[in-house]
Amino acid sequence: MTDHPFRFGAVAGQAPDADSWAGLARRAESRGYSTLLVPDTLGTLSPFVATAVAAAVTTTLRVGTFVLSAPYRTPETVAWETATLHRLTGGRFELGLGAGRPGAEQDAATLGVAWGTPSHRIEQVSRTLDAVKDVRIMVAASGTRLLRLAAQRADTVALGLPPHYTEDQVAAKLDELYELAGDRFHDLELSMNLAAAGAEPPAWLVSRLGPVGPGSTGVLTGTADEMAETLRRSPVPDRT
Repeated sequence: MTDHPFRFGAVAGQAPDADSWAGLARRAESRGYSTLLVPDTLGTLSPFVATAVAAAVTTTLRVGTFVLSAPYRTPETVAWETATLHRLTGGRFELGLGAGRPGAEQDAATLGVAWGTPSHRIEQVSRTLDAVKDVRIMVAASGTRLLRLAAQRADTVALGLPPHYTEDQVAAKLDELYELAGDRFHDLELSMNLAAAGAEPPAWLVSRLGPVGPGSTGVLTGTADEMAETLRRSPVPDRT
């Protein structure tokens, strides 16, 4: 087991009104979360607006996007919005960026923007990385081409892995990232989604994901001590 520093973030994208959203942000801050991250979908709040409001009612909580879909906006638009949020949040904004989640082409059509091929979308991520300055950037990736770009350019790499992946499967993906990142690997922050934690997965999650077996990294089960031990047991390659 290798010791690595942890920070925990919450992902949220809905609230019935401003007071509820402000309350959610304050609770995240008071409970010790490092970040409150907002998805980029037409079924959730606008991420730039929602992060601005969350930052305005907190003092230490970092805010960001998880993750901004690069095809929806020009790189110049993202750079403008990001620079504004970076300034008005006192440097607490973190940009999460990706090539688009599965099924996001419908949102793109509704917005009236081109979705493009995978290569086009990855190039859009690269151009956005060129445009954005002076903020911490996370790139979400799972395939080799986007993982290579994240390894070369990102501060944080969000591994887009299914919640049923075992520690061995995560370790294999990290081995790939290690080879792609080279000397940068140990400077990278690694991010993974945790869909649920508790004595057993909630029924609504099982209905969406199907059965999640023991050893799954995206759904923790067991006692508090057992789940903490799973988090501390790092699959990160310890190489020099």
